[in-house]
Amino acid sequence: ICKRMLLRKILIVIHCTATRADSPLSPAELTRMHRKRGFKCCGYHYYVRTDGEICTMRPVERAGAHARGYNERSIGIAYEGGLDEQGRPADTRTELQKRSLRILVRVLKADFPGITQVVGHRDLSPDLDGDGTVEPEEWTKACPCFDVKKEL
Repeated sequence: ICKRMLLRKILIVIHCTATRADSPLSPAELTRMHRKRGFKCCGYHYYVRTDGEICTMRPVERAGAHARGYNERSIGIAYEGGLDEQGRPADTRTELQKRSLRILVRVLKADFPGITQVVGHRDLSPDLDGDGTVEPEEWTKACPCFDVKKEL
């Protein structure tokens, strides 16, 4: 069963925690936040801290709780931050986070050859005008605050 589930993981979804860049968020705090929302554990499979540390948060064999409608067939990765010091959406990733994200995505694609796309959470917003492209004005949220398709 696990092997079949892993073969169905065809998407990596990148998120931010939507926390201020000047406020650290430990993996335990992130898990507590998700439990308060009713999840059994952290909804993301991986978490990338500002120092570049990659934390495993949820077994990849289990469906995530990070992108409604895509959880069964995706792997969720969040990076610490996503809001500037004033609380506005911004690409707050450190160079170490950028490096760790690239490495993690590369490893996951090698481990799961069925992965066909790497997208940002905002890229999964509905295409409201039906033109086949989700433009910024259609985003339901800014997460992850950078263009995943161009970078990863």
